[in-house]
Amino acid sequence: MHPRVLLKNRKSGRIATIDEYRKSGGYQALENAFVKNDPSPGEIREILLEARLLGRGGAGFPIGKKMETVPENAPHPRYLVCNADEMEPGTFKDRVLIHADPHQLIEGIVLAARAIAAEIAVIFIRREYENAARILEREIQVARDAGLAGKNILGSNNDCELIVHRSAGRYICGEGTAVINALEGKRANPRRPPPYPTTSGLWQLPTEVQNVETLCCVPHVISNGAPWFRSLALTESGAGTKVFSVSGRVNHPGCFELPMGIRLSELIEKYAGGMIPGSRFKACMPGGASTRLMPGSMYHLRLDYSEMEENGYRLGTGAIMVFDHKTCLVQVAANLMTFFVRESCGWCTPCREGLPYILDLLNRIEAGQGRAEYIEMIRKMCGHMKYSFCAFAPGAVAPVQALIEDFHAEVTAHIENQGCPFKNRQSDENYAESHH
Repeated sequence: MHPRVLLKNRKSGRIATIDEYRKSGGYQALENAFVKNDPSPGEIREILLEARLLGRGGAGFPIGKKMETVPENAPHPRYLVCNADEMEPGTFKDRVLIHADPHQLIEGIVLAARAIAAEIAVIFIRREYENAARILEREIQVARDAGLAGKNILGSNNDCELIVHRSAGRYICGEGTAVINALEGKRANPRRPPPYPTTSGLWQLPTEVQNVETLCCVPHVISNGAPWFRSLALTESGAGTKVFSVSGRVNHPGCFELPMGIRLSELIEKYAGGMIPGSRFKACMPGGASTRLMPGSMYHLRLDYSEMEENGYRLGTGAIMVFDHKTCLVQVAANLMTFFVRESCGWCTPCREGLPYILDLLNRIEAGQGRAEYIEMIRKMCGHMKYSFCAFAPGAVAPVQALIEDFHAEVTAHIENQGCPFKNRQSDENYAESHH
């Protein structure tokens, strides 16, 4: 069995209390940092950089490197934003982490804030996560009462006020600069750097934006050291564990904390209970809805940022959506595109006009009204998404690009048959067998 770090205090039906968290070593790193100045803010940054802790929210950028971009002479107050606006389809790890062990997140936030001398931390949480928001508000007060958050932490004359802010409910708010506009009460459009948020973010002040899972890793890295964290991974390039959100055609969907670098096949067969009876693996989304469809030829690929990038894929949020041989991937792509069309902020033309154009062509193909030239039309429009303002549109078309490249036969079958081969079970089985 692989060691559990982030979910070790997870108990069915209830959250871990502050006492339970402290018994497992919780808040020890915070006490050392604030009372003994060991590690100092600079040393916290160095440890995180040495540990190769990458952002777990999708981009995979080193947290230590991002912290180093906050200028030493930057003005105050400084802000840390914990991005809990978890709206990536197929992703539910952050909610599980908050419900399982909220003090792990609170300690991670306070330590990360100390590393950049931030006095205010804002948890920007998805509106639908009302239970999680209430848990955090309650447990933040418990931490304040214990002197572990708020004013004058543990008598150190250092502050870190934690605020829970409920999102208005748009997917684009998960983008690192759009969340800042949303917090300022503006339309949640992404910003084009420079300046970067770490120099001019919330209210034009230095702001660090990090994901829930990333911040949950921080106390463990500081307590156990960078070499320990790196040793948890199964690959040389990886570090730590990853919480995978697994859904789709598996027997046991759920959240699984496993070492970085575990093989996709092992995750599905050993931990998610394998494919449901009568099903065969056909494809998956390896990192949420904004990542490329991964075909069966990649079934044994290691789930690691570097190895996946070398093969043309992204680990993203670690949301594994599994599809079997009976699933119509044209319909999957159309369903995902419907979501992205609705959630686009509409700021730039390629995204605002291009995504509905692609969706219309996909719907025509799925409805039996497709023509051969539609494939090239979709390919060209996907290529135009690189001219959009932020990374939203390129991510939105990633599954579609994989569909027409890796599952071309399935798309052409829709066009040649003037309908979906998966509409009835008999043709479904015949098509699946002939294209297995």
